[in-house]
Amino acid sequence: MSIHNLESIFNPERIALIGVTANPNSVGGVVLRNLVGSGYRGAVYPINPTAEAVLGMPCYHDLGAIAKIPDLAVICSPAEQVPDVVADCGQAGVRGIIILSAGFREAGPEGIEREDRIKREMRKHPGMRILGPNCLGIISPHIRFNASFAGSMPKAGTIAFVSQSGALCTSILDWALEENIGFSHFVSIGNSLDVDCADLIDYFGEDEKTKSILLYIESIKNARKFISATRAFARGKPIVAYKAGRFPASAEAAASHTGALAGQDKVYDAAFQRAGVARVFDIGEIFDCADLIGRQKIPKGPRLGIVTNAGGPGVMATDALIAEGGVLSQLTDASILALNDCLPPMWSHRNPVDILGDAKSRLVGKATEIVSKDRNTDAVLVILTPQAMTNPTASAKAISEIAQTATKPILAAWLGGRSMREGIQILNQAGIATFQTPEQAVRAFMTLVAYAQNLEILYETPREIPLTFSLDRTKLREQFLTLIPPDHSVLNEIESKILLQGYGIPVVMPSAAGSVEEAVEHAERIGYPVVLKILSPDITHKTDVQGVCLNLATAAQVRTAFKDIVAAASQHCSGAAISGVTVQKMVRLPSSFEFILGLKKDPVFGSVILAGMGGTAAEIFDDHALGFPPLNERLARLMLESLKSWPILKGYRGRPGIDLDRMVEILVRFSYLVADYPEIQELDINPLIVAGSDLFALDARIIIDRELLTGPVKPYSHLALRPYPEELIRQAYLKDGTKILLRPIKPEDEPLWLELLGSCSRESIYARFRYFFHWDSHEVATRYCYNDYDREIAIVAEYHEHDRRSLLGVGRLVADPDLEKAEYAVLITDKWQERGLGTLLTDYCEEIARNRGFTRIVAQTTTDNVRMIELFRRRGYKLTPDRNSSLVEVDKKLD
Repeated sequence: MSIHNLESIFNPERIALIGVTANPNSVGGVVLRNLVGSGYRGAVYPINPTAEAVLGMPCYHDLGAIAKIPDLAVICSPAEQVPDVVADCGQAGVRGIIILSAGFREAGPEGIEREDRIKREMRKHPGMRILGPNCLGIISPHIRFNASFAGSMPKAGTIAFVSQSGALCTSILDWALEENIGFSHFVSIGNSLDVDCADLIDYFGEDEKTKSILLYIESIKNARKFISATRAFARGKPIVAYKAGRFPASAEAAASHTGALAGQDKVYDAAFQRAGVARVFDIGEIFDCADLIGRQKIPKGPRLGIVTNAGGPGVMATDALIAEGGVLSQLTDASILALNDCLPPMWSHRNPVDILGDAKSRLVGKATEIVSKDRNTDAVLVILTPQAMTNPTASAKAISEIAQTATKPILAAWLGGRSMREGIQILNQAGIATFQTPEQAVRAFMTLVAYAQNLEILYETPREIPLTFSLDRTKLREQFLTLIPPDHSVLNEIESKILLQGYGIPVVMPSAAGSVEEAVEHAERIGYPVVLKILSPDITHKTDVQGVCLNLATAAQVRTAFKDIVAAASQHCSGAAISGVTVQKMVRLPSSFEFILGLKKDPVFGSVILAGMGGTAAEIFDDHALGFPPLNERLARLMLESLKSWPILKGYRGRPGIDLDRMVEILVRFSYLVADYPEIQELDINPLIVAGSDLFALDARIIIDRELLTGPVKPYSHLALRPYPEELIRQAYLKDGTKILLRPIKPEDEPLWLELLGSCSRESIYARFRYFFHWDSHEVATRYCYNDYDREIAIVAEYHEHDRRSLLGVGRLVADPDLEKAEYAVLITDKWQERGLGTLLTDYCEEIARNRGFTRIVAQTTTDNVRMIELFRRRGYKLTPDRNSSLVEVDKKLD
């Protein structure tokens, strides 16, 4: 569905209000009053077949009575009438619809059927977009457009607020008016029958008036669509989200350690981190963050300077800062000297800067200015308490003057009541974020610091990890399908380890024994000491049923253990199908750690990887990290670094650490397995014993989603993020026979990409980017090397010479949010121009665009780029020179 069709909802010229009644206090009456009373300049057509006029405005009998087709229909009719009203809108040619009416999915089976009827009507009219039902409506302050039954019009600003709760919207509106916070758009999405959060994030990403987004989320329908949209937006603008419904009881039914540990809210948290979304856990914090991001200044780091006229609140702010992971900035000697010159001798001489209770407003302003200019400070929090000599109003004016020229965020906490109100109003009018307590200010500051740091961490350049697999992954998959039992969904330890071994994950392979003597035979062959474990598809946690015996050193011990294990398991799980035991070598590694490595298929986000401290007490330790496949070196290492046990893993107090590079490699290998097998519902490797560079999977268990065995599965449909498209790697040859490798770019290519740009002349750079592009920085390189493969594909031409790799050129396709049109650009290093490489890349990118289902390719070049113009002409592109510049617009419709 096209997000461009959302223009008819957010920027309509003609609106039909359907279901309006003569009662001015009804939903329709309030919406009509808001539309005509807020300054909206478009045409409004009230529709009521029985009333002559409403609120003095003449009514129309139906849509057919309106001379011009409305862009938008706002429906307030009773729920049972809405499907027929939507059908009428479709026949009349209305493309935008907002359904305010309640009585749909939230009302039970009858309401669900109404939504289904509306969806059927939508399918009859391609291009129709519907917001709602069961929503408050929308407000777009910049065009004075209020199609809601909220009571007020907020100030125009730069924040887009999107909420699945209508009641919360009215609370935020009321608060925003008092705090002087403005919005670009204010949207209640209700049941999200059609338009959802991801559509709005994409739409607001192309809206020049929107600089940040606040989300109130209760649930997400399409995880890949949501993460793709948020990643695209968050790279340049902040998104802050509050997720309601954090503690469902879903973990109670989990069939594995991973299922129990990877609770739904933890998965949402990992998804927000991967997408670059800043999350708040208290609804009050979303107000505080709105206050800060609405001022359009994002802190660049966690170092906070505090200026206060009372020691206690300064200590409170410091405590909150340290607790949230922030840093109290260390003021430079120059700043200390400057403060000495203007403050009384008894000031604190450190940060927090306690200017004392009798400080005049001039000193409040001067101290704030000095601290804000300190090179070790990323933001300033000014705390003022009402004391006898305090003038909060004059102090607010002084701070406001400083803020006009400050390059860093200034936050204010004016503590108190009536005497502080005028000062707070002055600060709000000056665009300074104000808070009722120091702790609120610190939490808002740290939320946005986390947003900035999260993006920086996510886009660190990963190291290349060359991976080889002992078996062909296609053949391995065929073998895997033969392992799946016909009558149940659990692969036993042996079957599970066969798959792990194929992906290069070391295992201790067991042997199955159905009798005592068979167990002894395996033990003699393997060599003592050995381990016996119960073999049953119905028993998940073997130690819970006394189903494990360790360190068995003799045949007699094996015989006794076999009988004890089977008897104990039969007693604890009377209905379990017990096939016997498994026998495996007892592994002893000095200074070892027990890990858990697993996957769980989340109902929203698909397959999720878990890594952390394992063993029988994995749930008690609760020390684990979640990640979304695919993983690269940096993402895998981040998972390890986030563990509470990270200092021990590195080596602690004389105890040797593990080989972190080896562990990272195993995580990356495991993510390949996860990506390749949508049929796996849950997988546990517990424990994965690790000591130095040695590691072995001692136990493993796979649970299959049998529903996916009945037919073909769309590749990677179980992943929230599209993995590296290996299928696009191919060898090719230039006209002179030179062999090159065409493949999608990846984050690890940053050094090669920078080298490619460095080998290009200024003229080549200008021809590609149409200005003299300053490319030589990590920040710029990440923009071009980190691709969301659902939306962007850059194909590089890689050349190997004397064991050295280099990139000769890159062709790039960037899709619009609707995935209908792709913009193409190509860059060839000067040395390799005029050898057919540009043609090769262009043809391959066009092939990819066709296979992806794009309908058009567009590009821009300049009139002096004769080679590219000739290439496009030969390939059937339409060329349109711009009469007012040297640009040439390039366009081609694809079959």
